[in-house]
Amino acid sequence: MPVLRNIGVLARCLPAGAQDEIHLLADAAVAWHGRTISWVGPERDLPAEYAADPAIDARRRLVVPGLVDCHTHLAFGGWRGDEFALRIKGRSYQEIAAAGGGIASTMRKTREAPAAELLGRCRGFLAEMAALGVTTVECKTGYGLEEASELRLLDVYGALAQEGPQRIVATLLAAHVVPPEYRDRRADYVALVTDRIIPAAAGRAAFCDVFVEEGAFSVAEARAVLRAGLAHGMRPKLHADQLSASGGAELAGEMGAASADHLECITPAGMAAMRAAGSVAVSLPIATLYLRQPPLPARALIDAGIPVAVATDFNPGSAPSFHLPLALTLACTMQRMTPAEALKGATSVAARAIGVEAECGSVEVGKAADLAVIDAPDVNHWLYHFRPNACRRTIIGGVTVCRHEAP
Repeated sequence: MPVLRNIGVLARCLPAGAQDEIHLLADAAVAWHGRTISWVGPERDLPAEYAADPAIDARRRLVVPGLVDCHTHLAFGGWRGDEFALRIKGRSYQEIAAAGGGIASTMRKTREAPAAELLGRCRGFLAEMAALGVTTVECKTGYGLEEASELRLLDVYGALAQEGPQRIVATLLAAHVVPPEYRDRRADYVALVTDRIIPAAAGRAAFCDVFVEEGAFSVAEARAVLRAGLAHGMRPKLHADQLSASGGAELAGEMGAASADHLECITPAGMAAMRAAGSVAVSLPIATLYLRQPPLPARALIDAGIPVAVATDFNPGSAPSFHLPLALTLACTMQRMTPAEALKGATSVAARAIGVEAECGSVEVGKAADLAVIDAPDVNHWLYHFRPNACRRTIIGGVTVCRHEAP
């Protein structure tokens, strides 16, 4: 039974308490048996039964729960660097999409990519994410936009979940946008999603997501999709109020969604609906940065009693980075979240947003031994002093999967 000892500060990030309560414990130790934490506390109180167990030296560093990226579009074909330049020149996200770029561009490349190629790309992304301390990843479809391609993406995620080491949570986003071949037959595409794709995805995806926005799906269309998802065992999620006040947050409350994500343009009515439903707000500050938008109103959401998760939105268009620590720093600088609030947003709150809060997201007995050892004296310093990677060791299920220093 290994023991992580000599921890300078342990941020346990328990689900209880306010967003800024991360339950710090100085001079701590963590022990586990198999994949599960069996003891946590001050090292001076470590039970005698652990005295002879193999020790891992944290070297007086900060230790946090393994990070949870609760919103990614992990599997896709190609990149869209040309659009990055167009946006800098003043072209809007909507203008680029109307000209055949955006999601439709990635759709074409994803449909053409063999499953083996997509799987290999995802493995590479996940390995780099693990090195940053990310131990759980939500992965959306949404770049196939036809039955066979959407199911192929779910098969890729299923294979990744079997391989590990990260915990993978799959989300069906067949209602990302209407594909070009259905542009004049929107109702037919919604029917394809509700009547064919969702039933075929049952058991493969934990969540059903919809992009509610002008140029994507209306509230009425999204409601039909999410109801079909619920009927087949998939909890609702929404891409909501990203580019305009689209009614997405209100629908999230109506449907009891696990989360509504983006929310840069959320209304007071949307906040009230989400608070009543207990939905998590997921902040995606890398997308906000790339699209040069006013950020999600994190302070107002937190003050209203709505938990705020922080994720990357990793995708080839509006957030081409899987660097979750960068997203945490941006949440602090752009959204006025404190470092403690941001960290809890990428651990226990993020775990809640994807339904795995009973398994991970905090350091407590009975949960997975998912831990990240950070080369910083405390959480404030870690997120203030941004570096390419401050994570020195990543432990997933009790096994060290990445180490960036000599033994």
